[in-house]
Amino acid sequence: MAGAEAPCALIVMGVSGSGKSTIAEALGQRLGWRFEDGDSFHPPSNVAKMSAGQPLTDEDRWPWLNAIADEIARVCEAGEHVIIACSALKHTYRDVLLRGRDDVRFVFLRGTKELIAERLAHRKGHFMPPELLTSQFSTLEPPETSEHVITVSIDETVEAIVDGVVRQLKFGGAKRKAEKPKAMS
Repeated sequence: MAGAEAPCALIVMGVSGSGKSTIAEALGQRLGWRFEDGDSFHPPSNVAKMSAGQPLTDEDRWPWLNAIADEIARVCEAGEHVIIACSALKHTYRDVLLRGRDDVRFVFLRGTKELIAERLAHRKGHFMPPELLTSQFSTLEPPETSEHVITVSIDETVEAIVDGVVRQLKFGGAKRKAEKPKAMS
């Protein structure tokens, strides 16, 4: 894929607390692409359910996933680029997001349950309570190579993770900003 054309969308995926929004936003800044948090596509009923500590069902997720897929289609058809933070935990969810496209890539943030639980314990103001982490790991079906995935460990600084993603993307035009390394919280 050296010198390959850039995908129109990157979906930064993983369980809650893996750093999806942090990494997706930093990656967007590095590449000069727009960042969208997949959580903003949830209908109010999903947010209320998660805030109450109830895991979402697949039926709850379909409208959310389709709203994200609609945005990806819009962006790609307009010739733009977007990075979306979205859990995308199951193969079927990723299929909905892709809608058969081959110009979208997944970035899987892999981390241990212990590390992520520690991060969730320190996170404030998010509707996903730490108690739902077990259900997230139970639901997670790690992506396979055939799913156009880049896998990175979350056990590094934000800058190092973004560097790893950009290296694995192997396309030109990546903007590099000189910034202080940020640790994920």
